[in-house]
Amino acid sequence: MTKWLRRISIAFGVIVLLGLALIGILSTTRGTPVRSVFAKGDPSGVPAVTDSVFARTMGQYTSAPVEPGNRIEVLANGNGTYPPLWRDLRAAKRTITVQMYYSEPGATADTMAAILIERARAGVRVLVLLDAFGSGPLKGEWTDRLVAGRVELKWLRPLHWYSLHKASQRSHARVVVVDGRVGYTGGFGLADYWQGDGRSKDHWRETNVRVMGPVVGQLQIAFAVGWAEAAGQLLTGDTFFPAIAFEERGPTQAALLHAMPSVGSTQAERFLALTISGARRTLYITNSYFVPDDDFRNLLVRASRRGVDVRVLTTGEETDIKSTLLAGRNSYEQLLAGGVRIYEYVPTMMHAKTIVADGVWSTIGSMNFDNRSLAFNNETNIVTPDPAVGAVLDSMFLGDLKFARERTLEEFKRRSLWQRAKENVAATMSRLL
Repeated sequence: MTKWLRRISIAFGVIVLLGLALIGILSTTRGTPVRSVFAKGDPSGVPAVTDSVFARTMGQYTSAPVEPGNRIEVLANGNGTYPPLWRDLRAAKRTITVQMYYSEPGATADTMAAILIERARAGVRVLVLLDAFGSGPLKGEWTDRLVAGRVELKWLRPLHWYSLHKASQRSHARVVVVDGRVGYTGGFGLADYWQGDGRSKDHWRETNVRVMGPVVGQLQIAFAVGWAEAAGQLLTGDTFFPAIAFEERGPTQAALLHAMPSVGSTQAERFLALTISGARRTLYITNSYFVPDDDFRNLLVRASRRGVDVRVLTTGEETDIKSTLLAGRNSYEQLLAGGVRIYEYVPTMMHAKTIVADGVWSTIGSMNFDNRSLAFNNETNIVTPDPAVGAVLDSMFLGDLKFARERTLEEFKRRSLWQRAKENVAATMSRLL
């Protein structure tokens, strides 16, 4: 009897382990379920991005309602981002909150550290939240220096054996808020390759945004949610969420899309699906990691076939993650055959994440066009229906095309069997990339 009990116990243990392994695999490879967008059973009834109904619908689906009274400044590359960022940080009087995904030692990280320490010693409350995976290279002397300088620093989602099932859920968000009045987000981080003009090797092409007005409060909430998770402290009150003075308000409607993972469809997925379906004239997508799944490929092709000029600008051979480029290229034939135009940036890594539809509906932020951003990551994107911002992004997109190589269906059909095999292998991992 003892022998049989032992065998039953072992068999039961094996079944449990296999079940847990299956749950783990499914939880780290899940996608999101939206396949199409309809209005009254008719896809032609989907509101256009220029229709006020669109912004209202988007706000309801993504918990990101646009509010008036904001100022939005589009920032290109390190040359356009770090000077105003350093200036705003040095002018802080009450609070600084900083959340970063990727960071590594270098001049950029050292400049940030020096400013934060100086402000903390001057009596400003400085809170820094770093993703434990993406900013791990800063652990040690850099972080010790901040803590010694009165900066409050926390690591978000550190990896432990008992939390491996959540290891894939990272905070990819970028947030900087100064005195609750000025905010920054985008794709930037604390690494020296984010410096420069975005036109030369080792100077990544990036687009970020500086905001003022009510949307800064939304950005601060995104930080506060992460801080509560890491520090167990919920930030409230006028110190972090001051009333916006009349003179600080601007002419622009805007919202923050703070996308987070969920069991079903995510805010990020719903945002992309609605934006693609709401375009009527142009849809310009710039994204560093462009790996659309079959549902999003179909949405893009449908947009092209209804007369939308759909163009995608992504990274080329200068990519920092070759497997993602290969996985993305695996989808090119279907997209090109469907009328979508695809360009690969040549001079350096294209790391920007922007979309502009019909020159009106725009987004700038941290969200990539891949399953990782849509299903697993926390992301921060400023969204706005402002035509002035749309015009800036249209101009930037068309300017970047001068430094990009357009991929054609004819040339892509001629690629070698070896190249196709590499793309197919990478595509099998697309839900993890």
